[in-house]
Parts: sequence; structure tokens; C-alpha cells
Amino acid sequence: MPFLVGGTALYIRAVVRGLRIPNVPPNPALRAELEDFLDTQGREALFARPPLDPATAAVIDAQNPRRRPARIGDIPDHGSSQSRVGRRRSAALSHAHAGLALPRAELHARVDARVDAMVRDGLIDETRRLLAAYDPALPALTSLGYKEIGAFLRGEMDLPAAMAQIKVETHRYVRHQTTWFRKMSEILWFDPDDATPAVIRQAVAAFLSQSDAPR
Repeated sequence: MPFLVGGTALYIRAVVRGLRIPNVPPNPALRAELEDFLDTQGREALFARPPLDPATAAVIDAQNPRRRPARIGDIPDHGSSQSRVGRRRSAALSHAHAGLALPRAELHARVDARVDAMVRDGLIDETRRLLAAYDPALPALTSLGYKEIGAFLRGEMDLPAAMAQIKVETHRYVRHQTTWFRKMSEILWFDPDDATPAVIRQAVAAFLSQSDAPR
């Protein structure tokens, strides 16, 4: 029996539900046009523009700044709709989900300790090297951690403020992930203090023996 450990809800869905990402080249010109429109005209004006692919627009997160231009659509410009290609599914797999539920305060404490360790173990030097070699506007360099340390290196905030911001944003990410996982009703949740391998193995075996186990 294979085990998939860790990852986000998206990664889990990709494996057990056959989620496919369209192999379509990006359209930088259209994306730049839409991002400029967003910056100058605002979100409401951008959303007032009719999407090139209404089916795709209906399922893209309207509150995600990085996905707003995609909602209007650059994939259909290449003749391939995300709603048709990106959500194609392969045969479903029989599976069971086991989750370890920690109190929110403990999760936040672990996040904070991890941020402290990242900075102590070289995040600043790593960010400095990356910013010297790559465009600071790249999505990877505007992600959690790199964005705040980049601001520190540019003199826009001091290090304690940058670290505090990383922690706050990661706490927010934890909340978002928790919301995602709560939508997955098939997850078997365990208290980490009680979740011995034997307990989890027994619960998973019982789950897989059910004739109506989710697929």
C-alpha cells in the first residue's frame, strides 16, 4: 500500500482524483495587459470585462490576486480551455485520508519556531543570492519568506518586522489550508498524542473495508 505524506490539498486531489494541469504555453502579452489593467483600473473593472472562457472564470478564485488575470483568460487564446483540459480526471483511486489535528495555537507556535530556524539557518543569504540572479518580480520570489526578506534587504523594513510578517502570513496560510481540508469530509482525523501506527493502521483498514468508501 503506497503512502502519500504531506503536501497541500491540491497535490492530494491531483493524485487521488486525477487532476491534470493543461500543457499550454503562457501568453505573456495578454497577461501583462490584464495585470496592467488591474493595477490602473482596479479589481471591479477587471471583473467587468467579459471572460474569454466563462466556464473557467466560474471556477477560479476571484480573491486570489495572482489568479485574477487568469480568470479573464489567456489559456483560451491558445485554443484550449482550462475548464476542459485542466480538470480532466483519470480513473479514480480507492484511497483513505488520515490527518493529524493540532490545536491552532500549537500550529502557530510551530510556524513561528520554523521561521526563526529558517532565518537562523541562512534564509537571508539564500534570498540575497536569488535576488542577484533572478527577477524579483518572479512569482517564486514573491512567495512567503522570500518576499519579506527581500523587503528587508531593500531597506523597506527591519529584520524583526520582516520575520513577524512571515509569521503572520504563514498563520493565514494555515487557516486557508485548514478550510480546504475541512471540505474533504473523507479525512480521518487523529489526535497526534493518540495516533500510534497501530491505531492509524486499524482505522485505515476499517475504512478500506467499507463497500461505500469514497473514491
